[in-house]
Amino acid sequence: MNRTMPLTHKLEQAVELLERRFLERSELIRLLLLGIMSGENALLIGPPGTAKSQMARAVAQLFGSEHWFEYLLTRFTTPDEIFGPVSLQQLKQDQYVRKTAGYLPSAQFAFLDEIFKANSAILNSLLSILNERVYFNGREKEAVPLLFLMAASNELPDEDEQLTALYDRFLIRYEVSYLQHASSYEKMFSLPNEPLPVVFSLHDVKDIQREASRVSIPDSLIYFLYRLKQDMEEKEFVLSDRRWSKIAHVWKTSAALHGRESVSIWDTVFTPHMLWDVPEDLPVLRELFDQRFTEQLKADMEHDLPLRRCRQTAEKWMEKEADLHAFQFKKEIGAKLGKEAAERYRSLLDECRLELEETGRDLRNRLLQWQQREQDLTAYVREKNRLLPNPEKYTVKYAHLRIEGERILQMLQGVYRTVFDRELPGTDYDYTL
Repeated sequence: MNRTMPLTHKLEQAVELLERRFLERSELIRLLLLGIMSGENALLIGPPGTAKSQMARAVAQLFGSEHWFEYLLTRFTTPDEIFGPVSLQQLKQDQYVRKTAGYLPSAQFAFLDEIFKANSAILNSLLSILNERVYFNGREKEAVPLLFLMAASNELPDEDEQLTALYDRFLIRYEVSYLQHASSYEKMFSLPNEPLPVVFSLHDVKDIQREASRVSIPDSLIYFLYRLKQDMEEKEFVLSDRRWSKIAHVWKTSAALHGRESVSIWDTVFTPHMLWDVPEDLPVLRELFDQRFTEQLKADMEHDLPLRRCRQTAEKWMEKEADLHAFQFKKEIGAKLGKEAAERYRSLLDECRLELEETGRDLRNRLLQWQQREQDLTAYVREKNRLLPNPEKYTVKYAHLRIEGERILQMLQGVYRTVFDRELPGTDYDYTL
């Protein structure tokens, strides 16, 4: 898998080139590049003048593809304009065949603007091209070399069966808005406009897709996906099985891009943009995803910071805290106890002391190591996923895990102090950091 590492450097170069031209589009840029590598179609929703078509052309330039097709669809657009004219020579032989060279069926990259305005004659052919990469040309079934199709629309499709089927074939969805920040307007009038250099080869895409096919998904992440599906269905968000399968495929592609043989939780970070049907649902879906992501991250970090195990130990002895404290008090005042009960409590005290001391020292040492990691968390997170546009968002999650660990350490210290009337040895910790 290490042979994929040079590709991550190409991705970083491509991101840098695109970010110079497209302001406030960092997340979108990374999402489109991941979509290309995954072979998944992308749909941009937004008003005119938000550089949607310009973005599509720029991305295609990075691959140096001469087989590029773009078109603005209207309800009057004919199949000839998209798939090519009917061959007169073939027609003379009673064969209805289109000359597809230079049209969508021969393109490797394509951009279709206002895609939902297409009529049914075009939609039927688009469905097989988008999903199976096949075009039915007369009686023949032609393989389409399409690597990536990006579409755009100012509005979402109406309740129409064909449009719904077309919409479902766009796994990646992104809402594009006008620039928001004053700094962007300052830069907007001096953006570079020279042609972009070729960064990738088409072999890069094929190589990474081949690597992705060998990547496995651990059971924990399959369960993560299923729990996310359940959460969504509770709020009446329903996705087709095809989209769930494609989401898993994008995860595997991300893992391959980072040289991993198994999907990591870090390969799932762009998932919210593959879940929504209307942009207004994104905040809710992002929150559902974020909750599951944090839970999975905590589980994955259990080896480094065993919060679950330490909490179980603390809660176990908190339940017995009152009884053990009462036993200690009765001993001090010389109260008589039955031999069997006294022996049982002495055994419990020994077990309590041993578990609290071992757990407390271990947790304290791990928290100190965690603090060292936090000194350069941004670099640590970026190594997990080089496409992250805002690693700082995820460094906060690590800080929250540390804070939770500190609370558990305080619980352990509190129980020990109550039962044994002294501080838990070897657990000195500065909680003010």
